[in-house]
Amino acid sequence: MKGTEEQHILILWDIDRTLLYVGDIDRQVYRETFAEVVGRPAERLPARGTGVTMPLAIGSLLLDNGVPESVVPDLLPRMVELLPKRLVAHTKDLRGQGVVMPGAVAALEAVQGHEQWVPTVVTGNLKPNALLKLAVFNLDGYLDTDIGGFASDNDHRPALVGIAQKRAQAKHGTLFTRANTVIIGDSLEDVRTGLEGGASVIGVASGKTTRDELGAAGADIILDSLEDIAKLRESIEKVTARPR
Repeated sequence: MKGTEEQHILILWDIDRTLLYVGDIDRQVYRETFAEVVGRPAERLPARGTGVTMPLAIGSLLLDNGVPESVVPDLLPRMVELLPKRLVAHTKDLRGQGVVMPGAVAALEAVQGHEQWVPTVVTGNLKPNALLKLAVFNLDGYLDTDIGGFASDNDHRPALVGIAQKRAQAKHGTLFTRANTVIIGDSLEDVRTGLEGGASVIGVASGKTTRDELGAAGADIILDSLEDIAKLRESIEKVTARPR
């Protein structure tokens, strides 16, 4: 069993701005969902590229637009239920306006092709939204989304690491800990997720967060993009080879 634990590495990919980018479509979906549930337009929308889980973003959206705090517990689950349906209605827009991040396909292929690495996702997206985005760009085949962690599981993103680790352990028979779990993501929230949730972090400066910001937040290694596959492989091996 010890040898198996040493061999397997759990790779937790972030989605937005790490593997793909959908522009303002998510914000449009928030706008439409708010209007449908609240009955008026939203004047303030969630910030871009933060990595915050969708339920928390919805809660802030409601409060930032003057919805009384006492009403939020009733409206929030209605919006969470509606959000995936609204995104499905924008599937054509996702295909037309969204893009795969540079190097993402080759990076996913490299990780999937390593027999000892187990690739999945930890994301602030609700699971239906995450699966739709990945499917639209034909990235779903590179990831075992059955063992991932999604905002549908818990709105506290660091908790998603443990959820994914337990699911992966149940499937592969390996105990996954900080020593053999790696997050690859672009945001400060990805770094916090790893530090608090129990994973090393490879930051990718492909989003709104700079190299310096990722480093200051505690990312173990920082890449400019996913285009240097040799560097990505080396980084995964480095952060999982250190004594813990």
